[in-house]
Amino acid sequence: MTVRIGTSDASLLLGRPGASASRPNRVVPAPRGRHTPGVNSLPLLAPLFLAFEICQLVMCERYVGIKQIARGADPREMGPGEFVAFAWIVCIILYGIWMAVLLAVPGVRVFALALIAISAAGYAVRRNCGLNWILVVLTIEGCMRVAALAPLSELAWMRV
Repeated sequence: MTVRIGTSDASLLLGRPGASASRPNRVVPAPRGRHTPGVNSLPLLAPLFLAFEICQLVMCERYVGIKQIARGADPREMGPGEFVAFAWIVCIILYGIWMAVLLAVPGVRVFALALIAISAAGYAVRRNCGLNWILVVLTIEGCMRVAALAPLSELAWMRV
């Protein structure tokens, strides 16, 4: 048993060779599971999809807008060109995959669930309404997704 007397070690008092007044410095590893987690890059894509949602609202007004409804035009007949349509479909598929994968990120699951629920509800309503109400449904659905993406973008980029 070692007895501490002031700042000196009892072994110094006994005259043992190699004894020092201070203890050696040791590197003690941090306890497991208590380190600061790294930044997940998936939520950092939220501003990209926020911009996509705003573009989608503009395109919705252009192709299914009030002017087209007033003149009785069918948006399926005057749709965008093949390249724009292809790029749009690819973006929508990537958006859906991103929402699904975002469910695996612990801090932002609620945003992913909200985005998926808004998209599913909007799709269900759009499938059952007439052409005159599609613009209204698309606008409300897009605004709700923007309202979910804006705080997600802020939260993700504040962690960087």
